[in-house]
Amino acid sequence: MASMFGKPRVSTERPPQSPVAECNVAILGCRGAGKSALTVKFLTKRFISEYDPNLEDTYTSEELVDQQPVLLKVMDTADQDGPVNCERYLHWANAFLVVYSIDNRRSFEGCSRYLDVLARHARGCQRQSPVLLLGNKLDMEQYRQVTKAEGTSLATKFGCLFYEVSACQDFAAVQHVFHQAVRELRREAEHSPALRPLFVAEEQPCLAMATRHGLASCTINTLSTVNLKEIPSVAQAKLVTVKSSRAQSKRKAPTLTLLKGFKIF
Repeated sequence: MASMFGKPRVSTERPPQSPVAECNVAILGCRGAGKSALTVKFLTKRFISEYDPNLEDTYTSEELVDQQPVLLKVMDTADQDGPVNCERYLHWANAFLVVYSIDNRRSFEGCSRYLDVLARHARGCQRQSPVLLLGNKLDMEQYRQVTKAEGTSLATKFGCLFYEVSACQDFAAVQHVFHQAVRELRREAEHSPALRPLFVAEEQPCLAMATRHGLASCTINTLSTVNLKEIPSVAQAKLVTVKSSRAQSKRKAPTLTLLKGFKIF
């Protein structure tokens, strides 16, 4: 059976290709889902408590995923109540993280609209883009409004992976989700030679995946090691340069640039 996001993966063996060296990831979700907090956690290992939800920016980070380098570009979108002007990321991204907050049912319901937009877009194009459904704010378990079963069911319906994490907890949990998007894109590239040309860049790291039969079956990945590090409010940073620890040994110059107006240090 075909997934709602396109053709099922082909099991035919193909000669190994060079791994995808550039991955564009769009972070989608309604306001308050924690898109910006997840983005900054991944890029800086820090948790932010204040940001401008109306700003939309794209960041670049050199990563090592399974010992292979990748230039990971992340678009932190600024949608408020659902999909708006979707063309700006549909034709740019080749992987998507659809985010909701487990303590906000409205944000979860908004994910259905995003997933539907992505499914319709996938049916109209040749390449298949990985989609991951992400339940954020796992630290708010006592206020949970969306069960894990509901998240699993929605992910199964659309044939995508499902994870639960928290932007203010263990950095590794958030990092694994972004790296999993890279792995999924690499698999699609191996099975679909007609994908956009692959570029040679430099640098990349891991997690469990969902197996698929029919539409897909989901593996819930709950990563909840507590390590709260909320950042106090300071002067608004306009330019922050950060270097991935794994990439440090590969290059001398910093390669990650943040331009969004987050209050971090």
